[in-house]
Formats: sequence, C-alpha cells, structure tokens
Amino acid sequence: MHYVCPACESENKLDLTFPIEEYVCQTCSHLIDVAGNKHTKHLKVPTENVVLDVGQKGKIEGVEYTVVAIIVKKYGNSIFWREYYLKDSKGNDAFLSESDGHWVFLLSMHPDDFKSKNSKLPTYLGRTYRWYENTPCSIEAAAGFFDEHLDFSIATYKEYVNGTRMISQEKTSKKSQYFYGVHISKYDVKRAFKIAHMPYYTGVGIVQPYYFNIRQLVNIFCVAALMICLLQLYVYTSRTNETVFAETINFTDVKDKELVSKSFTLSGGSAPLKVNAFSGVDNSWANIQLSLVNENTNEIIYTSKDIEQYHGYEDGESWSEGSQSEDFNLCGVGSGKYHFIISAEKEGGLPSFSGLTSPDSKVMISRDKSGIIEITDIFKVQTKTFTDGQTLEKDTSEVIRLAKTSFGTQKLDSLINTEALKLTTDPISSNTYVQLKATWLPVSFWNFGFILFIMVVLFVAILIGRHFFNVNKWKNSSNSPYPTS
Repeated sequence: MHYVCPACESENKLDLTFPIEEYVCQTCSHLIDVAGNKHTKHLKVPTENVVLDVGQKGKIEGVEYTVVAIIVKKYGNSIFWREYYLKDSKGNDAFLSESDGHWVFLLSMHPDDFKSKNSKLPTYLGRTYRWYENTPCSIEAAAGFFDEHLDFSIATYKEYVNGTRMISQEKTSKKSQYFYGVHISKYDVKRAFKIAHMPYYTGVGIVQPYYFNIRQLVNIFCVAALMICLLQLYVYTSRTNETVFAETINFTDVKDKELVSKSFTLSGGSAPLKVNAFSGVDNSWANIQLSLVNENTNEIIYTSKDIEQYHGYEDGESWSEGSQSEDFNLCGVGSGKYHFIISAEKEGGLPSFSGLTSPDSKVMISRDKSGIIEITDIFKVQTKTFTDGQTLEKDTSEVIRLAKTSFGTQKLDSLINTEALKLTTDPISSNTYVQLKATWLPVSFWNFGFILFIMVVLFVAILIGRHFFNVNKWKNSSNSPYPTS
C-alpha cells in the first residue's frame, strides 16, 4: 500500500493490512487526510531519543509487530515522552511508551473491565491499582500512518499503578480509552527490534521493578541457608573430638635441632586444632616453634608461641604477669595425616652451680651462668677454667687428672650436667621441658553463624532499599502511599 503526498507528490509506502484515515508524509512532514487527499497540518518530525522507525518490525512475547506510527507527547514546557504505535499481522493494536529511558508495553482494554468502587483504588483482573497522577498533554510531533484522525486538543492521562503494571486512561474531548500496561526491559526492546543504541534512563520509572525480586531472593536465601545447615550438620557429625597429640619435650633434646613427632590422623570436616603449651617459666621465658605438616599434600602450617611469666615485689606490693601455660589455635585444619616439627628454646644457657666436691674432698667444680667451668685443687688451691665440657675432657693437666681420679670412672662432662640440676638454685635452669597437647576441637559454628548474619543483614538492607526505591517512584504522585516531608 502506498500513498502519494498531495503537498510534495512523494510516495509513502508501507505494507499495511488495515485502512488508514491519516498519515504524515515522510518527505515533507505534512499531515495528510486520506479521504480528501489533502494536507491539513505541518508537523514536527520525532527525532530526539526516537530509536524506532516507521515500518520497523520486532517480536514481543512471541508476536511480531510493525511500527506504524510514532507520536511525541508533551507535558508542560519541558517534559516529553514517546509513544510507538504497533500493529500485528491481524491488525491488533499495541503500544510502546518510553519516558526517560523507561519502557512500558500497552494493550487496549475495555473500560468495563476496570472496576472502580473507589476512584483511587480500582481493580483489574483481581489486582488493586492505586491512582498515581493526572497528566495533561498534547501532541508535539508525529510520524507514520493512523487508522483514525489525530486529536490535537489537550488530552488527560489518568494513571493507576500496581507494581510493574499500570492502567492508563486517555481522555480527550471526543472519547476516553483505557490501556493495560506492563514494564518491559529496555534490553528486551533492544533485542526485539535489533536496536543499536537505546536512550539512557534516569530516575525511577512509574512501573519500574525493584532491582531485586524479593520473593526470589527469599527463596534463594532459604535454599542457601538450608544447604549451609546441612553442610554444617554433616561436618559436625562426621568427626570426633579427641586429643591427637600429647608429649613432653626436653629443651636439651631440641637444642640446635628439630624434633619430628609421631604421625596422627584427623578425620571429618575442617575445624580448629587447639594447642596447649606449658613450661615451668619463673621470671623467665620460653619459646616454642611448631610446624604442622600435612603428609598427603606436604602443606605446612607454621606458628610460634612465647611463654612468659614474671613476678616480683615493688613498693610494698607483689605483682605478677604472664602465665606458664598458653593456648593457641591452628584454624581450618582439614582431615588427613599429620605430624609436628617442634623446636624450642628458653632463657639462659646451662645451669650455674658451685660446690660440687669429689668424694675424697680433693677437687671442687663450679660453673657460672656464662658456662665457664672451674676445676679447683682444694689442697694446692690451684684453679683451671674451661669454656665447655668437651675441652675439659681432652685436657691432660695435673688438675684434670686429679679430678678424673677423685670422681672415678664417670666422664666429667656428663657428671657436671647431671649433678648441676641438683645443685643449682637458678629457676631458669630448673625449667627443663615444655609440654605440648593438641586437641581436635569441635566444629566451629562461627563461620556458619557469620554467613547467616550477613544474609540477614543483606536482606534487611535490600528491604530498606526497596522502601526508598518506592518512595522515589511515588515522589511525583499526588496520591503517594508514603508520607512526604
């Protein structure tokens, strides 16, 4: 079907299946009355933010539509929105309305279907709609083909809203029409008509959905919480709580070397491994270096812990700080076969002592805190010093020969270290060992509770966000359900 414009004699072609009464010439923009074949009015061409062309085809909800006309409507001096008139292959009407980048898909409806006992809260298909606003408007620009004469008088739109749905009543001096509209995503419009660029949207559309579907969110959170609970239950029931390692380590056994413990097995879900370290520190300190080795993966968790305990008497009052026992956790230890690598040290060196006398009372041995050993011939009052026991053993002087004879066949170095612990009064030297105990703790519920707490906080934040979203949606309404300041 084609028409020749009586104003500029250009052809206007479009594959139409319905009779038209008026069209806007694509060349000269005159409004043409088909019956009289005459131009009646010159119109502005819809250009700003217009993304569809007359004759363009697209499929919405499985139905193919053709854009047959475009109208730009104006409210006040600066508010514009665009309406795209659509026809399907059977000649049925549909409309796309776009304002500030927000799209609504509308279909004609019978006025009797819109029941209204309350003018502000009418119903349609079981839903109650709230009156939003009355908007007077006029036609600013137009293009395309129309099956009825355009009415350029002031029209009034009365809009009712329910979430993402709306009822729009268009009332002119000649007639009143009702339209049922639903929000349609700009991405759906873009895909349907293969549009390269879409207008940017601003503000909140009258039927724009909230960014999150609350019902779906509740379902997702409930399923996630259930899965977390089931996982936590499995982890809790699939493992036993027990002491997996307990041993006393002498400082002398780990001096300048590391001790490798026996292997032990952890079974079940990941949980903290609690380690208790005890050492008889007294106004001194000790340090334990502990490495947990996973024998399956060779992964190593390293930690170091100081044990300190000090006390005294000052200004007439006693004081103390620290403890001889320390607890610490190795977090998130999974099931598997493990062993410890242990090293430890304490404050001070070898125990100092004095007055170790031979059975025949001829030789006396002493050692100070720095480790210097003194061998004294009591009768001749001759003293010789040595830096360590090995040097002493190798010495062949008269004093050493006398000492070896007086103390018998026992090696002097071994004798000194054995007897020193009996003679010393140094509390640092009397601390000879550290006790370690590792316990496979019950499964921690902290992470479980933290995740659920975050989910609750997130859900509450989304609900609060939805409230402010709706307040913003209704801020231009004269009938907002939200209190205005």
